[in-house]
Amino acid sequence: MSTSASIAADEFQALEQKVLRAVEIVKREREQRAAAEAEVGRLREELARTREEHSSASEAAASELDGFRQEREQVRQEREQVRQRVEQMLHQMDELL
Repeated sequence: MSTSASIAADEFQALEQKVLRAVEIVKREREQRAAAEAEVGRLREELARTREEHSSASEAAASELDGFRQEREQVRQEREQVRQRVEQMLHQMDELL
């Protein structure tokens, strides 16, 4: 083997090693990208579930608030009725005296 053939073979071997390293790097990067994309998909699903749960909780809270408002109005009406009845009784007592 001549010196130039030996140099060419060494250069070819070095180039081959660089190509193999590049292939490994690309392979690793693709795997990492696939893993990142899977993680993004999982996080998007989790976000959608969280938003749905939040929306459901908000709707439940709004419904409960409406219930409290109705109950408050009912208590106000009952209080007004009691007040009117007490006034009537006081008026009747005044008439007796």
